[in-house]
Amino acid sequence: MSTTVETELYATADFCLIPMAAPESSVAIFIAECQRVLEKSGLVYSMHGYGTNIEGPWSSVCNAIRACHEAVHAQGIPRIATDIRIGTRTDRPADGKVNEGKVKRVEEILEKSSGSV
Repeated sequence: MSTTVETELYATADFCLIPMAAPESSVAIFIAECQRVLEKSGLVYSMHGYGTNIEGPWSSVCNAIRACHEAVHAQGIPRIATDIRIGTRTDRPADGKVNEGKVKRVEEILEKSSGSV
């Protein structure tokens, strides 16, 4: 009798949460609330100008994005649209620095070709 233990996929995601029908053109207060949620999640994340990179176990990443939706709805936003791109890979160990490693690799290539970044 063999026992198979499945390991949950490690996911890297880039998502852009878009509050609809916000009372003002700036949605920064809603995005700030989402960032507070992500801080509590314990996942690795990084906000950028048009979204947030997040990484961790697949279900935890999806739960964190759902929690962002819940938090922004709780601030009175009736509709939210979110664009999500998720990547997984099984050929390398997940170390909590997948997105950081991708950026570092490109910077290394640029440094070799130009002498400095």
